[in-house]
Amino acid sequence: MEKMKAVVAYAPYDNRYEEYPKPEIGPGEILLKVKGCGICAGDLKAYHGGVRVWGTSESTRYIEPPCIPGHEFYGEIAAVADDVKSFSAGDRIVSEQIIPCGQCEFCRQGKYWMCRKSVVYGFKNYANGGFAEYVKLPATSINHVIPKSFTPEQSVLIEPVACGMHALEQAEIRHSDVVVISGLGAIGLSMCNIADLALPKMVIGIEMKEKRIRMAKEFGADIVLNPLECDVQKEILRLTEGIGCDVYVEASGSVKSVRQGLEMLKNMGRYIQMGVLSDEVSADWNMIGDGKELKIIGSHLSGKTYDAVIRGMERGLIKTEGLISHRFPLKDWEKAFDTAENSPDAVKVMLIP
Repeated sequence: MEKMKAVVAYAPYDNRYEEYPKPEIGPGEILLKVKGCGICAGDLKAYHGGVRVWGTSESTRYIEPPCIPGHEFYGEIAAVADDVKSFSAGDRIVSEQIIPCGQCEFCRQGKYWMCRKSVVYGFKNYANGGFAEYVKLPATSINHVIPKSFTPEQSVLIEPVACGMHALEQAEIRHSDVVVISGLGAIGLSMCNIADLALPKMVIGIEMKEKRIRMAKEFGADIVLNPLECDVQKEILRLTEGIGCDVYVEASGSVKSVRQGLEMLKNMGRYIQMGVLSDEVSADWNMIGDGKELKIIGSHLSGKTYDAVIRGMERGLIKTEGLISHRFPLKDWEKAFDTAENSPDAVKVMLIP
């Protein structure tokens, strides 16, 4: 059996760079030579034993180790099965992070990103991810050709930007809205950009890292507030004449950010949960219901946004410059993880097999 280099997850805090069987493809499948893969906050949380991935017991565990993490990947097709007609060897493509079943109620309705039988690349040993030299794209995977003009950085950013675009679709931004985006990583910065393209009244970012604060103003935020330097809720009330914001997008994964958002929303405001939370959150449900009549909306993955993101990047409407802050060879994954988690200058860190 042919081997390849890969980062393999065995248990919390136990990722190993090692030889791993190179995938073999069957009917309808594609073998992709990985050219780059971004490190998601979810990859870091999984490495640290996040309960959402590892569960509290064997029966509640989502991940199936040993498996290869990484879902923000792109690459060049190395081989296709005989029955694959839409793609050819040599094509540069990106695969959506979810592998739907194609048969369930949600898939039949076209809402494949909510497929109950789906799997995300990188969490099952039958759906290995992009922290490797090669990855197998199953027959039901959803793949998109990358324009030849795209840089490696743009190609890696398609997945995270698509997640941000889907969250903003849920928000249904109007021109009169004050939009707050909490957490300005690569996705949050992109959401500032995409929200600004909708021409709302104001886009406000919330972030603590100085580099991201500076970048946010280049990506469309009118104002950026640092919770370490001001009372964010009071400041947003001041900016909105005491009413509060219309839209609050939670992209930080912070419990404090959730409560903050509920409190600063105006009556009948829209709260969008996009960030992945490590802990359960308690909230004043009377404020949500009998108090403000808020809309609480979840945002899962990136349904039907890849084409729009690719088109927006190609036209220069969706900015990418500076979002990839660091690049590491795959063998230096430990340094890459540490940088993504701890460097004040990190935005999106990219691994290159």
